[in-house]
Amino acid sequence: MKLLKTYAEKCVRCGACMAACAKAYFKEEDPELSRIRVSDVGNMPNLNVCNQCGACIEVCPTQALERDKNGVVQLRKDKCTSCMMCVGYCPTASMFFNAKKQSQPFKCIACGLCAKACPTGALEIIG
Repeated sequence: MKLLKTYAEKCVRCGACMAACAKAYFKEEDPELSRIRVSDVGNMPNLNVCNQCGACIEVCPTQALERDKNGVVQLRKDKCTSCMMCVGYCPTASMFFNAKKQSQPFKCIACGLCAKACPTGALEIIG
């Protein structure tokens, strides 16, 4: 299974990963449009990203979420009704939504752009 592995101990909270992700998918460097979120939890950064667990697949009433050949959970926009069941159910809070930019939820698809942008190696695509 392909996924994005995080190393919080290497993260310097620079935001390069969020900027690269948002720029690639929304053409803006707005962290609220990123599929990865970096925040502070105590003295350590929290890198919140989809771990491809698939829990969202089970709750989607229209079967708009499915695994691709690499094991990555993908959203089929043609089937999504924007009910937000996946956003509410995600056990890692890694399914995001931004009503100003898109009517459907979005999540990490392990594309690796954030890992390439990270100057410290805090992110890595594995699988």
